[in-house]
Amino acid sequence: MLAVTMARLIAAAPMNNAAIHRCCITGSVSISVMRKTLEANKVRMNETIGEIRPLGLPNKMRPRGFALQLNKPLDEIDWRILAELQADGRLSYNQLARRVNLSAPAVADRVRRLEEAGVIAGYQALVDPRRAGLPITAFIHLRCTLGKCLLKTSTAEDYPEVAEVHKLSGSHCTLLEVRAASLQHFEGLVERIGEHGAIETHIVLSTQYEGRPVAPVDIDRPVSNPIGWPQR
Repeated sequence: MLAVTMARLIAAAPMNNAAIHRCCITGSVSISVMRKTLEANKVRMNETIGEIRPLGLPNKMRPRGFALQLNKPLDEIDWRILAELQADGRLSYNQLARRVNLSAPAVADRVRRLEEAGVIAGYQALVDPRRAGLPITAFIHLRCTLGKCLLKTSTAEDYPEVAEVHKLSGSHCTLLEVRAASLQHFEGLVERIGEHGAIETHIVLSTQYEGRPVAPVDIDRPVSNPIGWPQR
């Protein structure tokens, strides 16, 4: 037991190896020395955690099927952490801890749990496409021709202008969000995408609202009863 205890202390607190070695020679370990060693290691760990940015995930988003299930629903503190990180993903654990009134280790543990569960899918820079040279945004409804499905006969590299692809129910099978540098650029893109089937384009004149952070919502919305259509 003594050897195992000392091995664990040496591995956890390399700064105190000399003191621990002297205790081993005498054949006894002082409880006070052990406590001081562990406290010193805890302080160093807290300081280190406070300096680490919450970057446990790669910049690219994880696959949607990767997420683990949380053991319990998100609580108020989880939502406050998510709100702060969505506003500024570069916050350090120390900064985040001060904003949610927790210790840095406690915040680090919560962020790690949210990452592992897939609630936090990644950390990314927000780029304004207009200032990056792509001022035109448009949505394209696509109804693919049999045998020419966009998702099965092309790749993302074939269409760098496509920002999002959504499979739909209804008369169109796919909704694309695309970006273009000019109307001529957009026209050429439309011709290429049109090779996959019938399309319907919608150029965005202006964006009035976007980027709402993910936040708790009231799911208990009232549903009106059809008074003239009584249920049996």
